[in-house]
Amino acid sequence: MGCLIVGVLNVTPDSFSDGGRFGSVEAAIEAGVAMAREGADWIDVGGESTRPGAVPVAEDDERARVVPVIAGLKARLPTGVRISIDTYKAGTARAALGAGATVVNDISGGLLEPGILGAAAEADAAVVLGHLRGAPATMMEGISFSDVVVEVGDELAARVAAARAAGCREVWADPGIGFGKRLEHNLALLRALPALAGRVGAPLMVGVSRKAFIGHLTGKPPGERQFGTAAAVTAAILGGAAAVRVHDVGPARDVRAVADPLVHD
Repeated sequence: MGCLIVGVLNVTPDSFSDGGRFGSVEAAIEAGVAMAREGADWIDVGGESTRPGAVPVAEDDERARVVPVIAGLKARLPTGVRISIDTYKAGTARAALGAGATVVNDISGGLLEPGILGAAAEADAAVVLGHLRGAPATMMEGISFSDVVVEVGDELAARVAAARAAGCREVWADPGIGFGKRLEHNLALLRALPALAGRVGAPLMVGVSRKAFIGHLTGKPPGERQFGTAAAVTAAILGGAAAVRVHDVGPARDVRAVADPLVHD
């Protein structure tokens, strides 16, 4: 099986790229259904922005944003399209899994709320463990790596081990491109994806869509980073990413159609 496409569905007022885009639950559901129609293999629903400096959202507010959307998607998505909840809060994860999500995508890899790993295991849900040092609000402060590939790989491997010890059977890892990393760190991780996957011992989901490092390289604002994103997604697929997380599913599908045959017979 080739690289999966994960569509980003942010139901937040302040995400860096598409905050406030969906004014109602129904609009968000329609957007998720459209992503599936365009070729998304799963939809990642988030109710809290985790951009640098983002203000944390109360768990009750986060649940109120995501649960109706997930329930609506569960009823309308084609069979086989997965739904993940993008959260680091155990309570939100439980509510989302009860509404129909089958994957927990935690940018902190279970470090911010360790109970989230147990919540995923109890529901027999898959987990995506992101690499993050600290919290989103402060992650861009005091960044320091001696060898970013080795350190991210070893820290993610420890989170993978923790998830498996908690009873999680399907475990993915995300190198956290843009999360507490400078341009040179992001590029080094993208270059080293095959080695990183081997070090982590889990399939990699890579999120590069519209991120700041693309803006640094192209000089474009988030809404104009489609071509830069396509180049980064191509690099991720050629590097062996098992999934790519994107805002623009249709272009990513075309990128995959060309890049996948170069790495998968």
